[in-house]
Amino acid sequence: MQEKIKEILTKAKQRILDADSMQLINEIRVRFLGKNGEITALLKSLKDAPADQRPKLGKLINDLRGEVETILIEHEKNIAEREKQKKLKEERIDITLSKNNRKIGALHPLNKVIRDICYIFIGLGFEVKDGPEVELDYYNFEGLNIPADHPARDEQDTFYINDNILLRTQTSAVQVRTMEEQKPPIRIVCPGKVYRPDDDASHSPMFHQIEGLVVDENITLCDLQGLLDAFAQEFFSSVTKTRLRPSFFPFTEPSVEVDLSCVMCGGKGCSLCKGTGWIELLGAGVVNPRVLEYSGIDSKKYSGLAFGLGVERAAMIKYGIPDIRLFFENDIRFLKQYR
Repeated sequence: MQEKIKEILTKAKQRILDADSMQLINEIRVRFLGKNGEITALLKSLKDAPADQRPKLGKLINDLRGEVETILIEHEKNIAEREKQKKLKEERIDITLSKNNRKIGALHPLNKVIRDICYIFIGLGFEVKDGPEVELDYYNFEGLNIPADHPARDEQDTFYINDNILLRTQTSAVQVRTMEEQKPPIRIVCPGKVYRPDDDASHSPMFHQIEGLVVDENITLCDLQGLLDAFAQEFFSSVTKTRLRPSFFPFTEPSVEVDLSCVMCGGKGCSLCKGTGWIELLGAGVVNPRVLEYSGIDSKKYSGLAFGLGVERAAMIKYGIPDIRLFFENDIRFLKQYR
């Protein structure tokens, strides 16, 4: 039986060392240590050995079992570690690979223009004010000295909700609200959406305006031209010039249309300025004393200047955009140019 024990030990060692997977290790464990394994069979055969040899043989068989178990456990650890390293190698992420280049978004060109214009006026000491887009008739028309028979108040020119409520046609309504709530000195710009029933290459039923208002003592038309010169040279270019042409608006007196030298040809004449060298930009003027009085401001002590420009128009001039509808079509090919 001793020879049998040595033979089983040699055979078990060899099979264990040859095993290269956990499955083979489990099969070897069953073959030698299982219920019907070879070492278990040796233990069962002790009953046939002479009584005086049983203790010695039993010890040898138990030592055999212990040695085989130790070798199995050790080799099992080696195989487990080898399989772990193999798995880590196969599933490893190579952090040196170039990452996916995701497209980064940016401000919409209209939002960029609004921000740039507001920053310019903030630098000149202005505050930014906002107001409701669904407005009362008083703030949109009456408080701005726009009479009931004015064409702008016709139903074909304004989106009315009822006789007294409408979608604002100009952010000037914010100026009236501000003059009611805040006494001079006042320096504000009012950006926001406005609504008019127009729709073509240069008009949209919804567009953006920025209105400006200054109310203080001794404000004149010269202050207005100086302010607009500073804005145009900062927003367009340092060589941009402005000119004032007489006009009429119910809420300013005197009123002017403001042109700027063509940003494309520098005033020489081109297709953008239709050969004139000038491009109409905005309307402005000295605040009508009646508008100040409506808001409870003493027009004998205070005067003011006001101006309003369309954001889309300013953007179209600055970037040479031919059609206002491009701003609202969400064509990524157009928008990514301003990233």
